[in-house]
Amino acid sequence: MTTRITTLIHISTLNILRLTLLCSLVTAAPLFAQASHSGHGQAGKQQADSARLVQLVRNATKDFRDVSNVPAGYGPFLGCVSGPDHGAMGVHYVNGGLVGDGEIDATRPEALIYETLKGQTKLVGVEFIVDAATWLSNHDNIPPVLEGQVFHLVGSPNRYNLGPFFELHVWAWRHNPNGAFVDWNDHVTCEGQ
Repeated sequence: MTTRITTLIHISTLNILRLTLLCSLVTAAPLFAQASHSGHGQAGKQQADSARLVQLVRNATKDFRDVSNVPAGYGPFLGCVSGPDHGAMGVHYVNGGLVGDGEIDATRPEALIYETLKGQTKLVGVEFIVDAATWLSNHDNIPPVLEGQVFHLVGSPNRYNLGPFFELHVWAWRHNPNGAFVDWNDHVTCEGQ
């Protein structure tokens, strides 16, 4: 008899737990629906921010599309950078003063990225770069964000022989099939260098 009572108590407890779980799911369903709906709103905002950042970069760099118009303070750095297994970035013309200032500004990228094709060197994108230690010491250990795009941390040691830095590519002048903010662009090559 004791075994039978213990079994009934165990079954009753399991049923109560199942009923509690079911009730919590039913109660939470509207919250999941609301979170899902707000997620779509957030995705829409991110797409708008992305388009806005690309347009800001285009507006700020339209005069530099030809390499002969590179503004003062920018110079080539490390030659053409190709991907480890696909794609490339191109030749970075870097402004060391902007890299070292610890700030980011959508209208003043730290690097202009050029590609040479058929004898012409044209702007394909930009890179925003900020020293990690400088940024983190002034921004409560939060990575930089520009128009909704979070920068990537490049640790040290790295292939550029630089200390840790945050970076964000914006392919404003050459389509990147992997996304406007992905480092390596399959539509950019170093073959013309």
